[in-house]
Amino acid sequence: MTPFDKVLVANRGEIACRVMRTCRDLGLSTVAVYSDADANEPHVRLADEAVRLGPAPVRESYLDLEAVLAAAHRTGAQAIHPGYGFLSENADFAEAVTDEGLVFIGPRAETIRAMGSKAGARSLMARHGVPVVPGYSGLEQSDEALVEAAAGIGFPVLIKASAGGGGKGMSIVRGADEMVAALAQARRVAGAAFGDATLLLERYVESPRHVEVQIFGDRHGNAMHLFERECSIQRRFQKIIEESPSPAPALTPAIRAALCEAGVTAARAMGYEGAGTVEFLLDAQGRFYFLEVNTRLQVEHPVTEFVTGLDLVRLQLLVAAGAKLSDLVPEVRQTGHAIEARLYAEDPALDFLPATGRLLEWSPPEGPGLRVDAGVAQGSVVGIDYDPLLAKLIAWAPTRAEAVLRLRGALRRLGVQGVTTNRTFLRAVLAHPAFVAGDTHTHFIADHFPVETRAAVPSAAQVEVAAIAAALTDADERVERARGTPAVRPGFRLDHAVPQWVEYVGASGPVRVEYEAQARGRYRARTGTAPDGPGPWRDAKLERDVVGSGGWRLSVDGHAQRLVVLADGPARCVRGAELQVRLVEQPRFPELDRTARGGGCEAPMPGRVVAVLVESGDRVAPGQPLVILEAMKMEQTLTAAAAAVVEAVRVAPGDRVEAGAVLVTLGVPADD
Repeated sequence: MTPFDKVLVANRGEIACRVMRTCRDLGLSTVAVYSDADANEPHVRLADEAVRLGPAPVRESYLDLEAVLAAAHRTGAQAIHPGYGFLSENADFAEAVTDEGLVFIGPRAETIRAMGSKAGARSLMARHGVPVVPGYSGLEQSDEALVEAAAGIGFPVLIKASAGGGGKGMSIVRGADEMVAALAQARRVAGAAFGDATLLLERYVESPRHVEVQIFGDRHGNAMHLFERECSIQRRFQKIIEESPSPAPALTPAIRAALCEAGVTAARAMGYEGAGTVEFLLDAQGRFYFLEVNTRLQVEHPVTEFVTGLDLVRLQLLVAAGAKLSDLVPEVRQTGHAIEARLYAEDPALDFLPATGRLLEWSPPEGPGLRVDAGVAQGSVVGIDYDPLLAKLIAWAPTRAEAVLRLRGALRRLGVQGVTTNRTFLRAVLAHPAFVAGDTHTHFIADHFPVETRAAVPSAAQVEVAAIAAALTDADERVERARGTPAVRPGFRLDHAVPQWVEYVGASGPVRVEYEAQARGRYRARTGTAPDGPGPWRDAKLERDVVGSGGWRLSVDGHAQRLVVLADGPARCVRGAELQVRLVEQPRFPELDRTARGGGCEAPMPGRVVAVLVESGDRVAPGQPLVILEAMKMEQTLTAAAAAVVEAVRVAPGDRVEAGAVLVTLGVPADD
C-alpha cells in the first residue's frame, strides 16, 4: 500500500467539508485551500491547516494548478483529493500530482484524459459493446461540417462540449437555421469553462430518463458497480433531485441488471481506478444509451451511500492507498430508498438565475434518516465567482414514499434566509403527482412547471402574519433597548396612547400594519392597504420561543406560530413552517428620486460582462442580443425588448456589474 496521513482537499464548499469529515474519521490530517472570498468559510475552519491560493476568480485560485501543488508541498501533504468540479477531471493536474511524488485520489491521468473527450469516450464504449446515442464526434469542427453532420443525424440534435459536462455549452437545436448561432455560443462557453471549444453532436432523445451507474475500480484490476441513481429532474441540463433506486416501473429488474453490467463493462474497458460514474439515457421503450463517464465523485453520491451503507470517500482514500476492493466491499446490497435535493441560491421564477447575498439564517434540519451536506454557515456570502450550490439534503427510508415525505419535511424545517433559494420549488416538485408516481424524465420541469408557475408568492394570510410579526418584533426590540428608562408604551401621548403604523412592500405589493400595545407582549393589530383600508383589529401575543433557536412565538386571534424574524437593513425576513416572506420597510418621508432614466438593458443578476454586441447609434430589433453576461458558471444573453436605437453602452467586456445595473440605454428610434 502507499501510505499517507495528510490529505490536501483541492476544492471548496460542501464537498471539501464532506471529504474532510471522512479523513478525520480515518485519522488523517487535512489541508484546506481557499481564495480571498472563502477565507472565513466552513471548509477552511474545518481543516487542520489552510493555505491561501489567491483572489476570488477561479483561474487565480482554485484552478491555479501550481498554487495547489505548492500548498501541498508547503504543508507536507502526501495526497490530494480533488472533490468534484475545478481540477477534479483535469488530466494535467492528476499527472502533475503523481509526477511530484504525491498520491492523486482519483483515476489515472490517462483515464481522465481519455474520458475527458466525449468523442473518445463514445468510440471506446462502442468498441466494447456499450450502446451509444447516434451522433458526430469527428475532428472536422467547421460550421459547415457540423451543420451537415446534424442533418445526417436528424433534428433535433444536442450540441455538447467534448471536454466537459455539467450542462455547460449544451443546447438543443431543432432546425438547421438555428445551428450557426448555437454553435457559436457552445464554443464560447466550452472554451471559457474547459479551455477546449471542441464540440460533438448527438441525436436528441425526447423526454428520456437520466440514469447513472456508480462504478469503482482498484489498481489490482477489480471493478464493480454500486447500483444506479435516477437523475432525471434537471434544469439547464443540471440535476436538482436524485434518487436510488430508480423508481419502478420504468427500470425493471432485468433492465437494472443490464444497465449496471454495462457500467462494469465500461469500467473494465477503461481499467478504472477509484470512484466514477457512467451516465446513460433510458428511453420509453427501455433502451439505454451511453452518455459519458464522470471520472470523479458525483454531487449525488450520498444517495448511494445511504442505500448501500458504504462511505464512498473512505473507499476512495483506501483504494488510492492500494487496498483491494474485494477486501473493502465483499458484498453490496441495495436497501431502502434514498433521495437528494440540491439547494441552490437561485430564483426559479427568473428561469433559475443565480442569486447572491449574505445568509442571515442557516439552520439545517435534523432527524432520523436525514443528512445535510453543506458548505455554508450563517453569515456566509454567496458571490458571483462560484457555483450557487449551498447544500444537499438527503433522506432515507424503507420505501420511496416515506423517503419523499421525509425530504419534504426536511425542506420545510430548513432555516435559510437572506438569499433567494429554490427551497419552495423543490418542495413543489416533490409533491407533484407525477413525481410521486415515479413518472419522471429530463423534461419534467418544463412540462409540469412552466416559468409563470415557479414564483413562490405568499398568500395574503401569510403576508398579513409576516407583516404583523415584523412590526411587533421591532416594537418589542425597542422596548428591550429602552429597559431601565421610565416605562412608556409605544404611541404614548400626554392625553392618551395612539396606534402606531408601519408600511412594508413585499412580492405581492404594499401592506400597512397598525398596532397598539396593550401590555407586555400583548398587542392589538390590523393590516390593510389602500383603497381597502385597514382590516379589523386582531388580538396578538408575542413572546420569545423557548424551543426554537432565536425565534418568536406569535399568536394572532389564538392561532400560534413559531417564526424567525431577521433584519437585513430596511428589510424584514420572516420564516415559519409554511411561510417565507421578505418585506421592505418604507420610509415615512421618502426622498424624491432625481435619477430618472430612459429605457435600457439591465443586469438581471450580478456578474461579469463577457461581450457587448452593439455600439452607440445602432438600431436594434426586438429580441436582438445586446450583451452577454456570465455569473456562477452560467451565461445569459440579454436582448432588446422592442425596436430601439442604442443611446449609450455603459459597460465593456470584463466589467463586473451588480444586479439592476444599466448596461445599455435604449431610445425610441426616430421615424425614417
